[in-house]
Amino acid sequence: MLPAGRIADQVGRKRVYLIGVTGFVLSSLLVFVADSVEFLIFVRVLQGLSSGLVFATAMAIVANVFSKSGRGTALGFTATSVYLGLTCGPLVGGWLTEHVSWQSVFWAPVPLALVAIVLVAVYVRKDNKPVDTSYKLDWLGSLLFMVLVSLLLFGLTGLPDWPNVTALITGLFLVVLFVYQQNHARYPLVRFRLLAANRVMNRSLLTSFLMYSGNAPVLFLLGLYLQYLKGLSPSESGELVLLQALMMAILAPVAGRLSDKIQPRYIATAGCLVFSSGFALLTFLQADSSVMFIMIALVLLGIGFGLFSSPNNNAALGAVNQERLSIASALLNLARTSGNMFSMAVTVLLVSLFLGDQQISPEQYPELLDVVRLGFIIALISTLIAAWFSFNRGDVER
Repeated sequence: MLPAGRIADQVGRKRVYLIGVTGFVLSSLLVFVADSVEFLIFVRVLQGLSSGLVFATAMAIVANVFSKSGRGTALGFTATSVYLGLTCGPLVGGWLTEHVSWQSVFWAPVPLALVAIVLVAVYVRKDNKPVDTSYKLDWLGSLLFMVLVSLLLFGLTGLPDWPNVTALITGLFLVVLFVYQQNHARYPLVRFRLLAANRVMNRSLLTSFLMYSGNAPVLFLLGLYLQYLKGLSPSESGELVLLQALMMAILAPVAGRLSDKIQPRYIATAGCLVFSSGFALLTFLQADSSVMFIMIALVLLGIGFGLFSSPNNNAALGAVNQERLSIASALLNLARTSGNMFSMAVTVLLVSLFLGDQQISPEQYPELLDVVRLGFIIALISTLIAAWFSFNRGDVER
C-alpha cells in the first residue's frame, strides 16, 4: 500500500485505482484454471497486490472529490460500504460455497468490480492526472518495507516457535533500518520527521492502529465462545455478531457528517470510550451469560466504532496537503491492517498457550473462557489508550 500510495501521487490516483480493480478481476478469474493449492495461493497473492492499489487510492479519491465540503459525510458512506461488505462477505461466501462451489467465492465479485470500473472511469474526473511528478519511488525503501512486514507477520502468527521468534526479531531490526533509510533517502516513502511534526496525523494513525487492534479479535473470540460454550451453530453465532456491523454501518455516515461541523477528535474520542464500554462488559463474560448481555455489548461496540471511524479518517486526511492524500490514505489503511494483524497474532498466541494445538474439548472450556476474557481485557486496554491519543491529537484547521 505504501509504494502504491507514492505511485498514485506520481501517475494519478484514478489510474492506479482502475489498474488495481482490473488486476483484481483478472486474478479472480484465474481460479478457473487453478489445479493446486499452490496456484490458488498465487492467485491470492495477485489479489492482494491488486487490492493494495485500491486501498491506497480509494479513500484519497473520496477525500479529494469532497475536499471543500462534505468530506466527513462522504467518508462515512465509504465506511458504511466497507462494513456492509465485511458483513455480507462471509454470509454470501458461505452460501455460495455450500450451494454453488468454492470457486464461486472468487468469481462472484467480478461483476461488481466491473461496475466499479465503469462508474469510476465515467464519473471520477478530478483524480486522473498526476499530482506530484517530481517525486520518485523509493525502490530500496519499498523492498525493505515489504520484507519487514512479511517477517513481522510470519513471526507474530507462529509464536512461540523459535523460527518465528527469529523472524520477528529480524523484522524488528529491519524496522529500525527502514526508519534510518527513510530519514536519509531523497524520495522516502514516509517522511518520518514531517509525520512526527504533524500531531493530528500521527495521533490519528496511532488511534486507528489501537482501535482496529481491539476490534479484530471480536468475531474470532465471540465465535469460539458462542459455538463452544453456548452451543450455537457457526451461522447462528455469525448472525449474532453481525449486530455490531449493522450499528457501525448505520452510524458511520452520521458521525462523518457531524465531523464536518464539530472537531473530529471529540466525536472520535466519544466513539473510543463507547467502544471501550462494550469490552468492559465482555470482560465479565461467564459461561452462563445471557444472549441479551452479549447483544448489549455488541451494540455498544457497534455504536462506538461507528462514531470513531469516519471522524478519525476525516481528521487524518484533513491534516495533509492535497498532493499527499494518496500516501495518507495508504498510511491509514496500513494502520488498520497492521492493527488487525497484530491483535490476531496475539489472540492466536493466547489460544496456543492456553489450549494448545488440539481440538477444543469440554474439559478445556474453562481455559477457553479465560482466553476469551483475557483477549477482551487486552482490547479494553488498547481502546482506552486509543481514546487518550484521539483526544490529544489537537484540532483540524478548517
